[in-house]
Amino acid sequence: MAVYAIGDVQGCFRELQTLLRHIDFSPSRDRLWFAGDLVNRGPASLETLRFVRDLGDDAVTVLGNHDLHLIASWYNPAGLKRKDTLRPVLEAEDGRELIRWLCRQPLIHREPGLEFTLLHAGLPPQWDLDQAVEHAAEVQNILRGPGLGAFLDVMYGNQPELWSDELRGHDRLRFITNCFTRLRYCSPEGRLALNEKGPPGSQPPGYYPWFDIGTRRSAGERILFGHWSTLGDHRRSDVFPLDSGCLWGGRLTALRLNKDPEWIRIDCPGERRPEPET
Repeated sequence: MAVYAIGDVQGCFRELQTLLRHIDFSPSRDRLWFAGDLVNRGPASLETLRFVRDLGDDAVTVLGNHDLHLIASWYNPAGLKRKDTLRPVLEAEDGRELIRWLCRQPLIHREPGLEFTLLHAGLPPQWDLDQAVEHAAEVQNILRGPGLGAFLDVMYGNQPELWSDELRGHDRLRFITNCFTRLRYCSPEGRLALNEKGPPGSQPPGYYPWFDIGTRRSAGERILFGHWSTLGDHRRSDVFPLDSGCLWGGRLTALRLNKDPEWIRIDCPGERRPEPET
């Protein structure tokens, strides 16, 4: 059995199918790990959601910021943005079922026998992986419970920007959500710079890619993540960026996780769009 981690699809269903043919994916023998942002901005979010859901136990996906935006838009369609391509999901006969399925997906995934951890964006330097799993569960429980609507009303925002074990309520949940789904840069003490979206070198002084913080407690762990299409071909032995900008005319990436990791990428010239915004 092969396990492949795949970067942000964002509704580019045609390119996903091309990639799966390229790696000769078979659900009878292989599994897929998706780094989140299955939906939005691309032309086929509905088809992508249905496909991944129907793979059942043969696929895992973590939640990204666009996935959470879809959930929030289901509860409040007035929150849709001009460039969103989510309305087909909201209007589909099985839309409610797809949203319920999405709400059951995790923010972080670890699996016995594979020395990799999957998440969408990043981790603050104060958390080790065990803490990250614990904090992710706090938000996952809200997404799957009766408090979802109240949380969605206050989910958006950049505050608080610094972690404290004393954080409580919606501030605590918002910080956790922002780390798992939006983080790119932070300071060595863990102050988030959520408005910074460009490649390394474009950020203000005193801020660094989250994985370059030397004192981070998750250092040395093999972490797979997406979300950062402007990062470029940034390879290290402990972090594996998967978002290679398929939506923006770049490539769609799969990383074979078994034994020696193997990168597989396909070009996506048919999906050229303006420069990324999120």
